[in-house]
Amino acid sequence: MKKILILSVIIGVFANLSPLTVYSQQEVWVGIKEGMPMIPVALPAFHFTPKSMIDEGIIRELYETLWHDLQFSRVFKLVPREHYGYIEKLDPSRIIFKDWASIQANILISGELEVSPAGRIIFSFKVYEVNSEKFIFGRNFGGKKEFTRLIAHRAADEMMKYFGERALFVSKLIFVSNRDGNEEIYIMDYDGKRMRRITYNDYIDSFPSWSINNEDILYTSYKNNNPDLYSFSIYTGKSRVLSSRGTNYSADWSPEGDRVVYTSTKSGNAEIHLLNMKTGKEKRLTFNRIIDTSPYWSPNAREIVFTSQRSGTPQIYIMDAEGTNIRRITFEGTYHDSPSWSPEGTRIAYVSRVEYRFDIYVYNLRSNSIIKLTENAGRNENPSWSPDGRHLVFSSTRGGDYQLYLMDYDGSNVRQITFKGENKMPEWQKKVR
Repeated sequence: MKKILILSVIIGVFANLSPLTVYSQQEVWVGIKEGMPMIPVALPAFHFTPKSMIDEGIIRELYETLWHDLQFSRVFKLVPREHYGYIEKLDPSRIIFKDWASIQANILISGELEVSPAGRIIFSFKVYEVNSEKFIFGRNFGGKKEFTRLIAHRAADEMMKYFGERALFVSKLIFVSNRDGNEEIYIMDYDGKRMRRITYNDYIDSFPSWSINNEDILYTSYKNNNPDLYSFSIYTGKSRVLSSRGTNYSADWSPEGDRVVYTSTKSGNAEIHLLNMKTGKEKRLTFNRIIDTSPYWSPNAREIVFTSQRSGTPQIYIMDAEGTNIRRITFEGTYHDSPSWSPEGTRIAYVSRVEYRFDIYVYNLRSNSIIKLTENAGRNENPSWSPDGRHLVFSSTRGGDYQLYLMDYDGSNVRQITFKGENKMPEWQKKVR
C-alpha cells in the first residue's frame, strides 16, 4: 500500500484584492449546456489607460495567465493569436464586430490595465457577444502588482461563473515535496505557480488533505516520533493532534466539515475510523483482519469509497457513511488504491497496477464502465479531481523522479507543473470559495 510519510506547519497566504465592480451597462446572459462545444473566445492584447505607468512585464503576465486559464478550461476555445493579424487591432471605443466574427470569435474580451506609481494595479475587462454586438458583462479588479497572477485567475473565474460553470483558477493544490531536503507540505496555485512551503521541521510530513472551507488541512507527521494525525489551521498557524495511537494516515474531511475519516492501526490492524470534529467522539467503521485504508467521502457525504484487501488483493469498495452496505466496484486486476470521488459524484478515479505498471483509471458509477487515463512507463499515482470535475492532478515518475502533472478528465492535455525535487500526494481544493 502507500508508503507512510508526514507534517507540522505555519503560513500566511493570498492577497486581499479590491471587490468586484460591475459596469453599469446592461448585461446579456449567455449560458453553456452540458455536451455543448467549447465557446470560441478572442482575447486581443490588453491596453494601458492614458494615465497608467507603462510596465510591459505586468501586462504580459496578466495577459498570458488569463490566456492559459481560459485555454485550460475546456469551456472556452481561444481563437489563435495569429488570426488577429488578419483584422484591425481592437479599439475598445469603436469595436468592429464583423471583423471578429470573420475570424470565428463568438465572444470578445477587451482588457485595460492601469499601474500606479505606488505599484498598485487596476485591471478592467469587458466581455461582448460578437454576433449580437452586445456587451455581456464587465468587471474591475485591483491589487498590488505582486498579485498580478491572482487577478488574472479571478478574471478567468468570473468568465467561468458567468457562463454557468464552477470557479477553478484561484484554487490551490497541497502536496508533499523534498525539494528543500526534508519531506514537507507545500501549497501552490493550480498551475504550479506561487509555491509556498507550509511545514518546517526535521520530520516526515505527508498525506495532506483540504477541509471544505480551505482554511484547515489534515496531515500525518512523525514530529512526536509516531505517525500521528494532525489538523492545522493555515491562517492561525495552530495545530492539534487528532489521533496519536498506532499509525494514522489517509484522512479526508467530510463535505460538511464536521467529520473526518482516516486510517488507523490503533486497534491492531489498519481500519477506517470516523471522528466527529464537533464532539470528539469516534467510531470505527470497518472490522477486518485485513487492511482497510484510503477512505474518501462522496460529495453528498452519504458514502465513503475506500481500499480493502478483504477479497485477497487491494480492491475499491464503497460503504455508507455509517460503515454499512459495503459493496465492491473493481474486479479486474490485482491492485487498486487511492480512490478519489469526482465533485459531481458520478466518477471515481483510482490507481491500478497491471503488469507492474501503475496507471490511473476512472470508474463511472452510472454506466459501470472503466476508462484508463494514463499510458506511460513508471508509476502514475494519487489522482485528485479539480473543483469543476474537468481535470485531475496526479504524481508520476514518467520522467524519472516523482513530479506533479495535470490532465483533463479524459486523459488528454497532460502537462507537468513541478520540476524540482520529488513531489507527490497532491490534493486539489474541493471547492473554490
